[in-house]
Amino acid sequence: MDGRYTKKKLDEVLRRACARLGVDHRGATLLRFTNNAVYSLAHDPVVVRIVGSQALRHRAGKVVRVARYLAEHGVPAVRLFDGVDQPLSVDGYAVTVWHHVHPVRRTATPAELARLLRLVHSLPPPDDVPAWAPLDDVRARVSEAEELAAEDRSFLLDRCAEVEAGLRELDFVLPPSLVHGDAHPGNVIAGADGPVLCDFDSSCVGPPEWDLVPLAVGRTRFRDPPERYGELVRHYGFDVMEWEGFAVLRAARELKLTTSVLPIARSQPTVRRELARRLADLRAGRTDGWWVRYR
Repeated sequence: MDGRYTKKKLDEVLRRACARLGVDHRGATLLRFTNNAVYSLAHDPVVVRIVGSQALRHRAGKVVRVARYLAEHGVPAVRLFDGVDQPLSVDGYAVTVWHHVHPVRRTATPAELARLLRLVHSLPPPDDVPAWAPLDDVRARVSEAEELAAEDRSFLLDRCAEVEAGLRELDFVLPPSLVHGDAHPGNVIAGADGPVLCDFDSSCVGPPEWDLVPLAVGRTRFRDPPERYGELVRHYGFDVMEWEGFAVLRAARELKLTTSVLPIARSQPTVRRELARRLADLRAGRTDGWWVRYR
């Protein structure tokens, strides 16, 4: 049985959104389909993002606020499409529309990510962005999971409560700031005019340490070369893996990484085997099991 977030359904939302905007949907390329369906239009320099989760569609308004805040402060980041009241609501889906950034033929580096994070973390925290609550979206995904056994659902919710209790006990070193929330080089576009940040779904006001965790977990879970994380540390100036609270932050990050595909697990059967592997490791408390990134 198909889930709600099939490519066919999202293609139709794209068509309707583009008709409203007066741009051409034909030939659009689907760049990503996990938490969001992200399309690059073929005939207009526009990117369309469709939220792939009913429980998380409320984040689209925050994404718009963060994008505008970064633009006001001159932080290199993707910019919202002009002259449109965003986010759009199209057939019950939340949609945001962006100027396309022409990429160069390389991936962004950890050093570029570090420099952008230092800029973001130096800004005064905005008043209209919610406080850090990293496991709220995990619970939301569990609540609307298309295919999840009852025992897995109970385990994940219990694990959320356990990790959240640990988070409340942490004594952070760095002062609170605007936090990207999912800071890795994949959320930096190496553009022709320089690197720019993108994807503000997880942005919040909270501990900057959180933005250093993704590359650390890339090293511990995904066998990323240690030099990648080392480059981030050198250019940012703080090693979160050496901080006593890292284990708890890692546990929170791993919960988010495991559950990110739950709303589309039925629509995207290719993720199920990796999801099962991650759940098994979390249940067994295995911190040395290697994971493969969802495709």
